[in-house]
Parts: sequence; structure tokens; C-alpha cells
Amino acid sequence: MRIGVLLATAALAASASACSVKGGGADADSSGYPAKPVEFTAPQEPGGSTDLLTRALTKNLEKPLGAKAVVVNKPGANGKIAGKDVFSGKPDGYRVAVMPQSLFAVGPLMIDDPDAIKVEDMTLVKGLAVEDYVLVVPGGSPHRTLKDLLGAGDLKYGTTGAGTGSQLSQTLLFGLAKVKAAPVPFDGGAPTVTAVLGRKVDVAAVHVAEAYKQVQAGKLRALAVFSDRRHVALPDVPTAKESGYPVLVDQRRFVAAPPGLPADVRDKLAAAIDKAAASPEYLQLLKTSHIVPWNAGGEQVAAQLNESRQRFTTMARDLGIDLKAQP
Repeated sequence: MRIGVLLATAALAASASACSVKGGGADADSSGYPAKPVEFTAPQEPGGSTDLLTRALTKNLEKPLGAKAVVVNKPGANGKIAGKDVFSGKPDGYRVAVMPQSLFAVGPLMIDDPDAIKVEDMTLVKGLAVEDYVLVVPGGSPHRTLKDLLGAGDLKYGTTGAGTGSQLSQTLLFGLAKVKAAPVPFDGGAPTVTAVLGRKVDVAAVHVAEAYKQVQAGKLRALAVFSDRRHVALPDVPTAKESGYPVLVDQRRFVAAPPGLPADVRDKLAAAIDKAAASPEYLQLLKTSHIVPWNAGGEQVAAQLNESRQRFTTMARDLGIDLKAQP
């Protein structure tokens, strides 16, 4: 396959720098913040790992923040619908979104979107979590190993949305294996898992948190993980790399607000998130869901988005996969 992925490193780096500046002026007065509930938008259907993470965070946020924290689900377009809605609002700290790394580090590599959300379109507040992807088939599938699956030929594979890490990992895998496979996008992990259980697709890549209980119950079978090492929750499941397909894709999540959020409001919100993220209840939820905490400030989030985009671009180029040419 031809190499056709274009790298926009310089542009993204510039965006990352800009977003730090847009983190707000230091002269705003946050003494009255928050004076009303703060709304957290989760860009997934209820039941997905972002929804679980957001609800656990907000539950432990109200005390340190001193206000109610409300979760609103607004799924679709890998977070773009939620982001467009929240980031077009007032930069007052009362509406924020939990955004996925993939919207900025994967989507631009796979989709031409002149209306895409850019890093400078938001104020980065805090990093929250890192998650790995696992490839699953129905528990009764005839494919017991990755080799079985790749030898089956024509496949329909579920993704958690166009331009997601779920699609990227499988596009690279099936492209490398030269398997005829067509993506079927869903709005997040929960509906994608449901589709695999209902055999609407042959296989899908979802977060470990979204598949773990079904794998343990035998309703799903895990064939590979897309991490560098075997996942601690699934020690018997080989990595794709072990099977000869060096595809490494992860997902990160972070809190962001509209551009121009005053620095003191951002800092007050970030400090409350730090306390909520350190609470035993929140950490226990992450542990049982096999999600890794990511304690990063806004500038670190920007740097990570840049690094991830470069890494995924280089991986696709080195593997000879033209991401925009894939179905």
C-alpha cells in the first residue's frame, strides 16, 4: 500500500502553543466561581468508559469545587459534536467537556474535515486517563486466535467512531495483514460492544474497561491488545506486536473548556479536579475498570496530543498504510 499520511507537526505544535496562551489571562476574578452547577459533557453514550470516568470524577468533585457537577451525554463524531457545542459557549468555567486524544491525534490522519476542532479552539484544563484497546470477537466465534481471524478473509469490524483509535488500530492491523475488512462505526464503546455481542460485526477494538466483564463472562473473546506489553487485566491475551503486527494505539482523555477561560478559573477548576482524582473512590473505579490515571496539566496535554499525532503518523508511514485510502 502506498504511503499517504501527511504530517502537520508544525501546525499542531503551533496550535499547542497557542492553546497555552489561550488558557486565559491571569487578571480575571474567580472569587465568585463557581456560583452555580458546573456541567461536564461526556462525548459518549452512557455506559462507555468516558461516561464511567466522567461520572466517577464529578461524584468526587463537588466537595472540593464547592458546587454541583452535572454530567451531560452528547455522543457522536468521536467527540466533535460535544466539543463544538461546549467550545462555542462562554469561557466562564460552567461548561466543560471530557475530550478524547483521538479527535486531535487520529481523526486528522484519517478524515479530511475543514470544520475540525483544533487545539487552539479550547482551553486545556487537566489530563485524566490513559486506556488501551483490546480486539474482541463474540464468545461463540469460530475465531479463537488472531491468526484464525486474519485467515477468515472478508470481515466487518466495529469501531467506536470514524477517526478513533478503535478504527486506527484495526485499520493498521487489517491493512498489514492484507485482509479485506470494512469498518462499521458506532457512537462509542458501549454500542460497539453491543454490536459484537449481537454479531452485527465480526470483531471490534474497544477499551479494556468496556470489554473486560464480558470477556470474563465468556460472552466476548479477546484476541489481542494494542499495547506494547500484555495488559495486566488480560495476561493471557497476546499483544498484536507479539503476533507480528507492531500496532500500538492508546487513548487519552482530558478536560477542556472554551478558549479564553480566565487563568484563575482554570486553575481553580484544575485544583478541584486534582483533589477529586486523588480520592480513594475515584482511584478504585479506575483500578477496577483497568484505566490508568493521567495527572497532566494543560501544557502537558497539548504536548501529548502533538506527540501522539506524530507517533501515529510515523507508525502508519513505517507500516506502509495510507490511512485516508482505507474504507
